[in-house]
Amino acid sequence: MSKVVDIHTHIYPPSYIRLLRSRQTVPYIRTIDASDRLVILPSEDTNASTSIGRPIGPEYYDISHKLKFMDVHNIDISILSLANPWLDFLPSDEAAKTAREVNDDIDKLCGERNGRLYAFGALPLSASVEEVCAEVERLKELKWMRGVVMGTGGIGKGLDDERLDKVWGILEETGQTVFLHPHYGLPSEVWGEKEYGHVLPLALGFPLETTIAISRMYLAGVFDRYPRLQVLLAHSGGTIPFLAGRLESCIEHDAHLQKEGAAPRKSIWDVLKRNILLDAVVYSEFGVKTAVQVSGGDRVLFGTDNPFFPPLAGDDGAVPDEWKSVTTNVAALQNAFGTLDGLTEKILGGNAVRIFNLA
Repeated sequence: MSKVVDIHTHIYPPSYIRLLRSRQTVPYIRTIDASDRLVILPSEDTNASTSIGRPIGPEYYDISHKLKFMDVHNIDISILSLANPWLDFLPSDEAAKTAREVNDDIDKLCGERNGRLYAFGALPLSASVEEVCAEVERLKELKWMRGVVMGTGGIGKGLDDERLDKVWGILEETGQTVFLHPHYGLPSEVWGEKEYGHVLPLALGFPLETTIAISRMYLAGVFDRYPRLQVLLAHSGGTIPFLAGRLESCIEHDAHLQKEGAAPRKSIWDVLKRNILLDAVVYSEFGVKTAVQVSGGDRVLFGTDNPFFPPLAGDDGAVPDEWKSVTTNVAALQNAFGTLDGLTEKILGGNAVRIFNLA
């Protein structure tokens, strides 16, 4: 049996927690009635103590909780990443220094765990492009780093921003994967006035944010200019596996793009099979089958999204040790592929061990 590897699992290391506690504006951590609450979006920043932010406990920052979670679910290795909002909110003159501190903090955590933990480093995207590139190069020298995590805003104007070309270039040159993760979702007005908790923004807003971001990146010709660049998309790429054909058809029928010669040269299907990796955080047999069909069984990777989507208390008030958000994903893989060509084992860990050189 191959090792089980979780490539989508988050942590706020001690230095980042201190930063959030020191802040008075979003994002920040505030203690209300002896309970810590994390506020990472302006829409969560209200005066009502019962609705401000979300509860945040040690599972977000205490590495022992991460290891216990791994043991409960038989996960051998995790690739950690800083959770949103990463470092995007920092003033430009503080970003590079903070990125070094946070990344060194995470690398140290990994180094203390005998090969069970690796990480994607955070980038100082509000700093100068030169400082961003310098951190990418420095991350390559850290033993436990295996790429970078990035939000859909890039350095402020999205992933089709030409100013990112130097960053894509150094990532391609150093062979580091970009883990692309959503954060901002869609404008709150689209969800209407009724209260449905976080369901619509998380179930639909996050995937659509990812879909739009990677489509803009593709339309801008990034994968034509950097043909070896590798991008891992959170939540199985949002809706891009399902809508790729529609995207390509719209490009082929757009007179402006064709006239200006601005259409991407590479097919979206080629990009999906050569440049895009998809996680399997999609919670359904249909979803994971689609991911494999568009990107290939050797490019889909297991993830849990821990510590988000924790189990809720049952009728007896007890909280189960097993997380349904995890067991649902595992069951989806097993139901979709069983022992077919070893696909389940590859997705659960074999692919990650090979792609990220997890010795």
